Amino acid sequence: MGSSALNKKSNFNARSNSLPSRPHPLIPQIDEHLRRLKSDESATSSSVITGKLSGLRDLYELVHSLFQLPITQKSLAQNYNDNNELLNGSLKLLDICGLAKDALLKAKEDTQQLQSSFRRRRSDDPIFANDAKAYLASRKKANKLINKSLRDLKINKCGFADVDEATCSMLRDVEGVTFTVLKSVFSYITATMPEPKSTNWSLVSKLVHSRCVTCKGRGSETNEFERVNALLCGLIGYKSKKCGDMSNENAVIELQRLETSIEDVEDGIECVLRLLIKTRVSILNILSH
Repeated sequence: MGSSALNKKSNFNARSNSLPSRPHPLIPQIDEHLRRLKSDESATSSSVITGKLSGLRDLYELVHSLFQLPITQKSLAQNYNDNNELLNGSLKLLDICGLAKDALLKAKEDTQQLQSSFRRRRSDDPIFANDAKAYLASRKKANKLINKSLRDLKINKCGFADVDEATCSMLRDVEGVTFTVLKSVFSYITATMPEPKSTNWSLVSKLVHSRCVTCKGRGSETNEFERVNALLCGLIGYKSKKCGDMSNENAVIELQRLETSIEDVEDGIECVLRLLIKTRVSILNILSH
């Protein structure tokens, strides 16, 4: 048995030595995608988030192509006698992506319900303020549940943490970047929520109609959840009927924009979820042969 194992090892080394010294073209492409995703701006507007999810989709398409290479399959199979850690990592990513999908669905339902209320009522209707408060309360509750779920999933734990082999090290980086992008989705959903009594209307107007400037001096759109939250807090605490009517119209517009942005992120998450499932199936197939 020992001789057989030695022969296998020798055969593998011989094949490895016959490979060209330069890496497969997929490797630098994957490295470039990893670099871009790691260096992406930290803003959490929907346009930034969807861009990150699109980059993640392209990254996984390259990874799937890499999985088709015999040398990749051999490397994974020979470096995972106990593959529970690898499979647990892919399963955790699926759980977190599923959580993001559910959180976005809940947020869209809250947004649609408030839009329906706003279209039926005047801004000086007492029920109008109650509906706005109910929306904010629902978002606060949802945010708490999201944060608790993330703690339970231990989102910062990566399945490839202790792997040094080159192929697995690269997959560890892919997993780490995926965690980071998914965390940015949750940051987008759980936006800052000011208190109605402390919200200044002039600041609300500035937030809704202007762009935030990053520390590098580059402009980026504000988070759509944050704009809606601040606007509703301003409406609840504001007393002028004339400006209230105008702000009610603004609120409907912002809620429509928020719903559209949620749907854009939903599409990105759904695509990433399918790719994660495909990745797990590929890993299972490789490790089972």
